[in-house]
This record gives sequence, C-alpha cells and structure tokens, in this order.
Amino acid sequence: MPELDRMDAIVSLAKQRGFIFPSAEIYGGFRSTYDYGPLGALMLRNVRDAWWNFMVQQRPNVVGIEAAILSSPKIWEASGHLAGFTDPLVDCRSCGSRWREDQIEGVCPSCGSGDLTESRDFNLMFKTFVGPVADDAAVAYLRPETAQGMFVNFPLVQRALRLRPPFGIAQLGKSFRNEITPGNFVFRTREFDQMEMEFFTPPDLADRYFDYWVSERYEWYRTLGIPASELRLRPHEQDELSHYSKGTKDIEYRFPWGFGELEGIANRGTYDLNAHATHSGEDMTYYDPQTGERYLPSVIEPAGGVTRAMMAFLLSAFDRDEVGGEERTVLRLSPLLAPYTVAVLPLSKKPELQAVAEGVFGTLSMEFSSDYDATQSIGRRYRRQDEIGTPFCVTVDFDTLEDKAVTVRDRDTTEQERIPASEVVGYVRSRLNAVTRPVATVFG
Repeated sequence: MPELDRMDAIVSLAKQRGFIFPSAEIYGGFRSTYDYGPLGALMLRNVRDAWWNFMVQQRPNVVGIEAAILSSPKIWEASGHLAGFTDPLVDCRSCGSRWREDQIEGVCPSCGSGDLTESRDFNLMFKTFVGPVADDAAVAYLRPETAQGMFVNFPLVQRALRLRPPFGIAQLGKSFRNEITPGNFVFRTREFDQMEMEFFTPPDLADRYFDYWVSERYEWYRTLGIPASELRLRPHEQDELSHYSKGTKDIEYRFPWGFGELEGIANRGTYDLNAHATHSGEDMTYYDPQTGERYLPSVIEPAGGVTRAMMAFLLSAFDRDEVGGEERTVLRLSPLLAPYTVAVLPLSKKPELQAVAEGVFGTLSMEFSSDYDATQSIGRRYRRQDEIGTPFCVTVDFDTLEDKAVTVRDRDTTEQERIPASEVVGYVRSRLNAVTRPVATVFG
C-alpha cells in the first residue's frame, strides 16, 4: 500500500473504531488537538505501562516521580527555556500564514510565495497566570518538558531513597509546546504525553551509559513490533544540538512523509544540575561516602512521546491480507499494546451459551483487557477484532457445554486451538510472556 494511502487509512480507522477523534469536532474542531476514544485510551495506557515496566519496574536503580505541571518561572529561567526555547518564525507577506523558517526552504507552503518576513525567535512555552490577578508577580508556565521536575527534585529523591549514582528518575506526563506549525495527525501537537528518564551517573561513565541507553531504547521499539527496516538511529549534527546537550541520538521512524523523531537520547552532562545550583543557591552535588568524593553527576536522558510512539505502532501494525477469499484489514499490534488482549465471542445469543461466555469473560477480564461481542456472525466479529488489533479471540460454542473447552483463534495466523476453558487464562498469560523482553544487564 502506498505510504500516504496507509496514512489516510489509519486516520480513518482511528476515528471509526474509537482510537482518536478530532477534538471539539461538533464545533468545527480545534487545530492540533485530539481526543482519545475508548480504544485509544486503552492503547495509550498500554504504551505507558510497557515503558514504565521496561524503564522502572524491571530496574532496581530507576525510580519514578510525578512533578507538577505548573511551575515557578525561576525553573525555566535557570534551565535556559525562557531565553533559548525558541523556533525561528516567519510570516508570508502574500497570504499571512506563519511558518517555521527551518521547515519551508524559503517558500510559503500555502501559496508558493517567496516574499517572507525576516526570521524572529518565537518562544514555545505557554504562559499563564496563577491567582486572581493577571500581573507579572503571578506569571507561571505550563511545562514544555517533564525533565526539569526530575532535576530540581534530584537531591530530595537521592536522599529519601538513599540512592547512589548511577541511578535514574523517570516520569510520564503531559507537556505543552506552542508549536508554530503543528500537523501530521498526532505527530506534532501542542499538548502531548512524554515519557522521560534522567539517568544520573558519575561523569566518567557518561559515555558508556549513553551508548547503553541508545541500545536499550532502540530495542524497546523493536520488541514491541516495529521492524528494523522502519527505524534508524541518527546522531545530531553539532549545529542542531540543544543548548544543554553534549551529544544526542534520535531514534527515528519511517513515517509516510519520511523519517521523524520518536525519541531522543541526550547526554546533558552537568548542565541542568549546575544551572539550578547556580540560580537557586542550593547544593546539587552528590557526596559519595564510600570514596569521600563530592561531584555533580552527568545525566543521560532518553525522552520520547507517548502519542508519537502510539502513532508509529499503529502505522507499523496496519496490514491488509486475504482470508477465505476475502480481504481483511488487520492491526498486527504487539499483544502488550493492543487495546484488548482477548475477546470473548459466544457463538449464539442463547441464554445457556451466554451464561458460560460471560463466566469466561469474567475470569479473563480480572487479568487482561477484554472485550465481549455477541452481535452479528462469528466471521464478522473476527474481522472487527482483527481490525482493532485484538490478538486472541475465545469462542464459546455448543460443544463447550459438553466438553468444557473453548476455541482460541490467533489474529495473525487465523489458526484455532481447542483448549479447556479452565486453562484459557494461563494460555493467554504464556503468550504475553513470550513477547516480553527483559532489560539488558546494567553495568557500572
């Protein structure tokens, strides 16, 4: 399927099947904002859970926090965001549209004119006011990244849990950037979910941990179903590095319009801790009681977008094939990411079959995200579940009343297996365990 056709198909499927809706559509929409429907909310949660499991739950030296979205302007002054978190903005004198200068090659994408204004810096932070009076004393900012909450809390977290570098602080949460030209569906929006981790390490281990986290994060996307042919690692050129970065590599996905960033892994050095120590007057160093050394740790930061990742997983999973002489649409999502892990399908609406099917659903839903569908023919129900990416369908038929067994159908192969109903939870659990990748050994 041509790339742009695949993009159109995903946008259409996302709306029709309840993954992603245009926000405020009944009022004509609100540019660059989206609402996540029932299936989208489930999938977003699965992406977050997969990241949290991989980054925090499986690691003894990474902990999580949830920092405030509203924060003191002093944080953003210290971090450099007030002065340097900008994009180059130009206006088209012919049609009045506004663009990022570095994305349009000197020609207005709307009207083709080359009559553009001089470039000027545009700060991407959303400014707001705290309290009843909108004056300068009440100025605050919606955070443009989750990272600073982890930096300013570094000493508190370290002391509270008695952590010794190397260790990480992880966070999932909303960030806000007043993008000049949002677009490409949910790839670039002004409100988005980030998944970030700041890994504090002795400076002499920074390069080794940078390479370690680049490898780990790349393999996370691979394990969850994106083939290597659709991914690449791209080091930043010197002139594109962020003001805090000593070196950055992006994990990029081949979107329909070309490669775009999924996640950046940056060596932030001691920039942030040193900046906050200077501006606050607080000691941000770590004292190692074993060596008697006091130092500012270097920081390695893997930072990605939850919604971008979800979009890439959907695009990579989208497929069309033929089953029984009929074309079907299927999302070959990892079982760890699919909105529903399993669907229970009674062959008929007869009460005796429904009662058994509801019991099977009740057992499965205690452990897995599950759907129950008793409407239309079994073939149509299989197609619906294929289209939304459900890995396993459990069919309860009239033989179940006699042999106490159910039929489990695999989404990708369409093969069916008869197993005792009492074993269906263990069966699904074992299939999930088979696709779970343990973390690589942490050195240092």
